[in-house]
Amino acid sequence: MKLVRDNIPGIINRSGKTCEYHFADHDEYLASLYEKMREELDEFIDDPSYEEAADMYEVLRAICDLHSLTMVGVESVALEKRHERGAFYDRIILEKVDEK
Repeated sequence: MKLVRDNIPGIINRSGKTCEYHFADHDEYLASLYEKMREELDEFIDDPSYEEAADMYEVLRAICDLHSLTMVGVESVALEKRHERGAFYDRIILEKVDEK
């Protein structure tokens, strides 16, 4: 069993095949989304492409929606954090912080 895009059962049926599926409750849906994000990240690591990035983006949209977060809000906070703390483009790896 795995979470699939909304149109997949119809696509399978139109191809002449049949499938069985169910609609997840909240807890199963959330767990499946997190699992799907890990799967999509692994696929992106193997094939960094627009297609794989788009899959991660779609899963992120669903996760955010489930938590009542808008993508506009996510983008706004990301821009704010980028302005205040920077992004991840300079390849900085923090090795140690001394408490003095």
